[in-house]
Amino acid sequence: MQLDERKWKILKAIINTYLETGEPVGSRTISKYADLNLSSATIRNEMSDLEELGYILQPHTSAGRIPSDRGYRLYVDQMMEEKDKEVTEMKELMIQRQDKMDLVLKQAAKVLAANTNYATMITSPQYKRTKLKFIQLSLVSDEQILVVVVAEGNVIKNKIIQIVHNLDSETILKLNILLNSSLDGLTIEEINLSTIAKLKEQAGIHSEIVNSVLDAVAEAIQMEEEMEIYTSGATNFFRYPELSDSEKASELISTFEEKKQLAALVNETSEGQETGIQVYIGNETPVQTMKDCSVVTATYDLGDGMQGTIGIVGPKRMDYDKVISTLKTLMVQLDHIYHRNEP
Repeated sequence: MQLDERKWKILKAIINTYLETGEPVGSRTISKYADLNLSSATIRNEMSDLEELGYILQPHTSAGRIPSDRGYRLYVDQMMEEKDKEVTEMKELMIQRQDKMDLVLKQAAKVLAANTNYATMITSPQYKRTKLKFIQLSLVSDEQILVVVVAEGNVIKNKIIQIVHNLDSETILKLNILLNSSLDGLTIEEINLSTIAKLKEQAGIHSEIVNSVLDAVAEAIQMEEEMEIYTSGATNFFRYPELSDSEKASELISTFEEKKQLAALVNETSEGQETGIQVYIGNETPVQTMKDCSVVTATYDLGDGMQGTIGIVGPKRMDYDKVISTLKTLMVQLDHIYHRNEP
């Protein structure tokens, strides 16, 4: 039987409260939920119906109710359906935005090179401090569980883990609820020792499964998509006598064409850095072929943990004032373009 919206909201409130407290839930507790706006009497009637339908049960003569296996099943099925829809919508939105951003970043690199007369690079935005979206455990055999982890940015990680104790479907269901209710929306930095200890305590004899799941979560959150680097203006090196020597110019242009060293530059300069502008002069530059250059980088931030890097490479006598001013302007423009057509 399909529950109407009111019954579903009450059942969801009962399960959420029970997951948090571990105590039977009464109508007075449920009436405090802001989005219900129902009297205790109405809630009691609805709870009576839910009990008759087998979604909740009364463990003893107290007024409180706890979820039944059938209630848990509906809760998890609905949660998975909502998460699937959320992931699909996120993926479609990211594809639309990514297509738009690719064109914007390519054009921005060209304009930046034309305006400054230096070589330029811009990376596609990458997720930093990625949040966990969803975890699903599925029994593969008596000895193995499949863990599916969905992280922000539609990053999906599958991992098979070995188990010592046999698990039935009810235990898998309860572990799914425990993990999702405890970890949903957290970054890897926010999953601290206190959170882990509480999870293990609640998992009881299955605490080792929590360890394995957390390993899979860490791998999924820390996975990075392949970074695109858009470059322009490499021939501008020939404008400056100190860089136009055929060997130096050839090395610099190769660096911009192959992009591997540029990726290393981005990773090294962005490590541990917040958004802002950094200037590397001569030997301070992490890339060997740029030791006779100055490199100015800026981290642009599109929100929701999405960040990318803009870089300008030129002679040590570059116009630093103009370069820094141009980068600051571009950082603001990229944020505006990205969010302009948000739904």
